[in-house]
Amino acid sequence: MRVELEVNKQKHALEVEPRTTLLDCLRDKLLLTGAHAGCEHGVCGACTVLIDGQPARSCLMFAVQADGYAITTIEGLTPGPGELSPLQDAFCETHGMQCGYCTPAMILAAHALLLKNAAPTRDEIVDAISANICRCTGYAQIVEAIALAAERMRGLNQPPEPR
Repeated sequence: MRVELEVNKQKHALEVEPRTTLLDCLRDKLLLTGAHAGCEHGVCGACTVLIDGQPARSCLMFAVQADGYAITTIEGLTPGPGELSPLQDAFCETHGMQCGYCTPAMILAAHALLLKNAAPTRDEIVDAISANICRCTGYAQIVEAIALAAERMRGLNQPPEPR
């Protein structure tokens, strides 16, 4: 089947089998390997991407179902080649990743949260990432990273004005 996907603001016309998952299409056809295959049952969240700004399991969605939606992968969050978004930078700074397998999905879930809530509480952050499993138990640093990024994105982490 022919499908036209908008991934990270770029249009792609592809031929896929009807049974091809969005995850497999992203990884195998578009070479966007940030979304990971974990459980392949939609439980772990490692395959999370954003569909029209909302976190979604790419292992549970067929590529043909994604036609017409705006898909964002972790590769689409960077401001430019070799650069990190404030959220990605905060994850690095706070050690919000351990093995890194869940990190892209956690960052995308956090990104979706911060798009609608610039000043989330700790409970709101925990709730936003609760559908994603970190097997390294790095949740404390992940929550810290999201809170730091939110603070920076609100401009609260600006240096004092010169006197």
